[in-house]
Amino acid sequence: MTKHFERELDWLKKELLELSALVEENVVKSIQSLKNRDEVLAREVINGDDVVDHSEVALEEQCLKILALHQPVAGDLRFIISTLKINNELERIADLAVNIAERSLVIMRQKVIDAPFDFTHMSQKSRFMLARSIESLIKMDITLAHEVCQADDEVDELNREVYQRVYKLIKEQPDNVEILINYISVSRHLERIADYATNIAEDVIYLVEGKIIRHQPDDS
Repeated sequence: MTKHFERELDWLKKELLELSALVEENVVKSIQSLKNRDEVLAREVINGDDVVDHSEVALEEQCLKILALHQPVAGDLRFIISTLKINNELERIADLAVNIAERSLVIMRQKVIDAPFDFTHMSQKSRFMLARSIESLIKMDITLAHEVCQADDEVDELNREVYQRVYKLIKEQPDNVEILINYISVSRHLERIADYATNIAEDVIYLVEGKIIRHQPDDS
């Protein structure tokens, strides 16, 4: 490995971890904006999305440049491929944080009702999975990655419970249909964040072991 190639890989690692931290922060802010009805925080997430987009494009361009110029093989090639995939997952998670912030703003403009589900618990599970997937990337720890994969079913079940609960409330409280639908959207966004965190964990497993586990049961 040449010094120049090594420096380029180090830059990728640094930028990917910085993007991970930024995306995780945006997810936390979006959830807090909903919980605390904080318009300033919601707008911070929405207005800050351009930073994530620019970072995502810069990382992708650098990965493609390295592939073209150095033609990496074995572990280095897996790292580049995994970086491309994780980069894309992080950008999608950031978009979901924006979606939650936007739903938060809509909910703030409507009358106050009790949240139809414990989104605090669901958000904590999704945040935990995201944080663990990033930690597994930093540490190259497949045990943590498998933990994330195993946790996804629980978030899926919580999302199904939300749908059942909200549809029941829509029948009981027809005047609150609009705000209840917004809460369904929040639940769906949290469930998708958990899905993308799972994808990152699967990418880490591929990076470390060279094994693709997507669409396979996690038995660890």
